[in-house]
Amino acid sequence: MQSIYFDNAATTKIRKAVIEAITNVMESHYGNPSSSHSFGRASKGLIEKARKTISNQLNVSASEIIFTSGGTEADNLILNSAVIDLGVKHIITSKIEHHAVLHAVEKLEKDYKISVSYVNLDDYGNVDYLHLETLLQSEEKTLVSLMHINNEIGNTLDIKQVSHLCQAHNALFHTDAVQSVGHYNLDLKDTKIDFLAAAAHKFHGPKGVGFAFIRKNSGLKPILVGGEQERGLRAGTESVQNIIGLETAFILAYDNLIEETKYIQSLKRYFIDTIKKEIPNVKFNGNSAFADKSTYTLVNVCLPIPPKKAAMLLFQLDLKGIACSKGSACQSGSSQKSHVLSEILSDHDLEKPSIRFSFSIFNTKQEIDYVVEVLKGHI
Repeated sequence: MQSIYFDNAATTKIRKAVIEAITNVMESHYGNPSSSHSFGRASKGLIEKARKTISNQLNVSASEIIFTSGGTEADNLILNSAVIDLGVKHIITSKIEHHAVLHAVEKLEKDYKISVSYVNLDDYGNVDYLHLETLLQSEEKTLVSLMHINNEIGNTLDIKQVSHLCQAHNALFHTDAVQSVGHYNLDLKDTKIDFLAAAAHKFHGPKGVGFAFIRKNSGLKPILVGGEQERGLRAGTESVQNIIGLETAFILAYDNLIEETKYIQSLKRYFIDTIKKEIPNVKFNGNSAFADKSTYTLVNVCLPIPPKKAAMLLFQLDLKGIACSKGSACQSGSSQKSHVLSEILSDHDLEKPSIRFSFSIFNTKQEIDYVVEVLKGHI
């Protein structure tokens, strides 16, 4: 049986060089980075080198990179402290954000009575920038939280335009960049984002580690309190091996960015062309079929399959050795429909199966041929 992994938006295969780097740290650099002896200083040195690697690539100060357990913690740190410590009274977001943002915002609305506005979206899930500008007219201290790349339909946000709008209206700007860090060049000096979240396992690094970019002198305070690790913004002994795994994956991602982007783009184009040819009535959700409006790593398709057949489709694909998903992995155990697709699809299309296929450098066109052939057999 084939074994095909097309769920790279959920998590990616760790590169061998990353595993080797992690193993080396676990064997040779086991000192607590907060200890003052040579073992501790060696571990601390590795962390600071990793911080510098990331900050150089993003064109920011090393002190503005705070290591976390991943994107969810980074989002929660930023959103919670913005309300509790910075006095944000109004959050503007969208209804197709990752639940790490949506649920955090809902809790803040309930607990702190802040006002929450949801920017309008078109039928493809694109942000209405004119409506965003209208929402920014608020006199309350405002934070805009919009993801750079949607994890389900792949839509890309014009972060430079949002940044300009936020600056013009004296609002803070936070972006969940979990699907873009390691896949796109980001210059945070050129694009004035105040806060950003990233996760290593989305670019062939380890799970359980990520970082927050927190612009200098923002006034943010920790939500995890204890020691003074991470500039006092995130207490707890740092996971040195995971941080070095993140750094190694980060370096490899950007050293090979041009070549690997071209390869994955070719896979996405081939998938779209092949499935359109073999399943003519297929639809593409969001902007995922448009190269200039979506990420090169994923496609979300709505298949012309009756509801009775649709219920077991993912299970049937799994039996054929194909890993893909209905949407965010964080919702995979839920019986509810995707909150993203529910915002943009008609009731008729919501009854059909929509599946996200996401690609990496470890995939091939031969795998695509097999997957499309299997899908064709279920039409």
